[in-house]
Amino acid sequence: MKNYQTDQIRNISVVAHGGAGKTSLVEAMLYNTGAVTRLGRVEDGTTTADYLPEEISRQITIHTSLVPCEWRDCKLNALDTPGFADFIADVKAALRVADSLVFVVSAVDGVEVQTEVIWDYANEAGLPRVVFINKMDRENANFYKVLDELKERFNANFAPMLLPIGQAGEFSGVVEMITQKAYTFAGGKPQETAVPDALRAAVAEHREKLVEAAVEADDELMMKYLDGEELTAEEIRSGLKKGVAASKVIPVLCGSATKNMAVANLMDVLVDYCPPPADRRDEPFAGLIFKTLADPYVGRMNFLRVFSGKLTGDSTVLNSTKEKTEKIGQILFVRGKNSTPVDEVNCGDLAVLVKLQETGTGDTLCDKDHPVTLPGIEFPEPTLTVAIQPKSKGDEDKLSNALTRLLEEDPTVRVEKNTEIKQTLLTGMGEMHLDILVERLKRKYGADVTIEEPKVPYRETIRSEVKVEGKYKKQTGGRGQYGHVWLRMEPLTEEPFQFGEEIFGGAVPKQYVPAVEKGVREAMQEGVLAGYPVTGLKVILYDGSFHPVDSSELAFKIAASMAFKKGMQQARPVLLEPIMEVEVTVPENFMGDIIGDFNTKRGRILGMEPAGKKTKIKALVPLAELTSYAIDLKSMTQGRGSFNMHFSSYEEVPAYLAEEIIKKAKAAAEAEK
Repeated sequence: MKNYQTDQIRNISVVAHGGAGKTSLVEAMLYNTGAVTRLGRVEDGTTTADYLPEEISRQITIHTSLVPCEWRDCKLNALDTPGFADFIADVKAALRVADSLVFVVSAVDGVEVQTEVIWDYANEAGLPRVVFINKMDRENANFYKVLDELKERFNANFAPMLLPIGQAGEFSGVVEMITQKAYTFAGGKPQETAVPDALRAAVAEHREKLVEAAVEADDELMMKYLDGEELTAEEIRSGLKKGVAASKVIPVLCGSATKNMAVANLMDVLVDYCPPPADRRDEPFAGLIFKTLADPYVGRMNFLRVFSGKLTGDSTVLNSTKEKTEKIGQILFVRGKNSTPVDEVNCGDLAVLVKLQETGTGDTLCDKDHPVTLPGIEFPEPTLTVAIQPKSKGDEDKLSNALTRLLEEDPTVRVEKNTEIKQTLLTGMGEMHLDILVERLKRKYGADVTIEEPKVPYRETIRSEVKVEGKYKKQTGGRGQYGHVWLRMEPLTEEPFQFGEEIFGGAVPKQYVPAVEKGVREAMQEGVLAGYPVTGLKVILYDGSFHPVDSSELAFKIAASMAFKKGMQQARPVLLEPIMEVEVTVPENFMGDIIGDFNTKRGRILGMEPAGKKTKIKALVPLAELTSYAIDLKSMTQGRGSFNMHFSSYEEVPAYLAEEIIKKAKAAAEAEK
């Protein structure tokens, strides 16, 4: 593939709800350009874009694949993105480096959830877009119904550039609106034919709407149109081009990707109407890393978009995000899993850099003499957590390195080794995401793990004040051990722990006071109810005694620990649970379901506020009720809701639940003995 100039490049993210046919569309584009000699099929695992084993086995796109093709002396950098919510991070990254979007919508299923979600992202980014209504050959396909649904769901000016000839089993071709020419397809090849009589009225109507859309973006054309003058085909195209670039007009096309019907028409629209990258060839080099892959053969692969200047091989650049220099070695143009080495990447183009040492997703690379940091990528926070543990000792050795690699590849993965609950926690975007991460740990890195539910980090505290004695006395022939303390233990609400002393007359020498505090702190790691750490406690050392020979720091530490445990038993100990502040953002029609669900989860609603077209609901909910909330919310809102949460406080567990938790904790402790 040759090196194209900026004005010959089109960076196109192909987006959709899962199953609408993005990957098949990209495959047909490749076939039309001769890049592949036969149409690959998702069902057979033979497409260029979906090449990872987990994509082939599941027949879905899991990561964004860069699939460039050459059409009419232009380079179409197609970014085939995932269509499932768990992998929305890859979509957001692709949107950051795209100049236009192709929304693929099923003619059978219409506008689905992920279409709505990504449409909102496109609005935020102000990106031009084109709609391709796919699967026109399928049973129950209905172009006009989907067109009406698009207009109903999105406040945008949709302008059909193609109308279908027949639908479902009778779909045979399209009518091109500007030229008013009809084409049927044989083996993907268009053949001009007469416009069917039954379509003439619809063609006239939609062509008029297309002309109206074209003139709205061009004042000069508007004046000509209002004066009743006929616009030429070239003038219509000129107006539409301005309208598309300004996101004021959204061309709508239709066809069948698997049968390669009208895919070439779409490619023409991408070349003719979608804008090239901003031309900043004369500026110093600056580029953004939008994706990272760990390839077992090539090593780390960083996907780059050049935003200004150009990048050449064997150069040294600055990673301004991390303030480190990087030596650029090999540069690759990739198409799916295949790659070709190149010497340079021009402004606006996409390429892959290999074996960079410090660079990751979201980082800016730039000319070291002209430092600049480009806006990064806003990734959603992962919300579903599981605990993982290695199946064997061999897996344990491999796991740490494997998790590091996962974190490099995927910005929506979180890993925490929680020493309190003694679990390694893996957090991702949803069930499928976590399943694939676990599968990848085994397949790619040889680390086999099992999954279990994360433990809740409960706490214990006291509800009344007590005074307790602790005495440690040991005589064993030689020097003995003697420590004696009186502690006052009180509930504390302002902070987790306070320690003080009120010793008079040297009852306990000053040098032993730190040992008393240390003994209490160590004993607090394990409460008396279920072995959970103790919090919300004030301890005062107010009396005691010592032996001039036998007393020691160790003896006073043990005495303090003895007193603490006795005091915990007497001071009405209770179990506490973490309470999370949860923010849920949903369309208004789901508010009742969310509030009702929180009530069943022992939640307390704090308030509601508008969030654009949606509503944000804030609530306090026990963490124990939220272990699968990412799944619950997706189910309740058909994937239209999102949430985040953070720790708020600890509160007492209701007695009926505490009894069961304590029983389970004691049983688990017995089992470990």
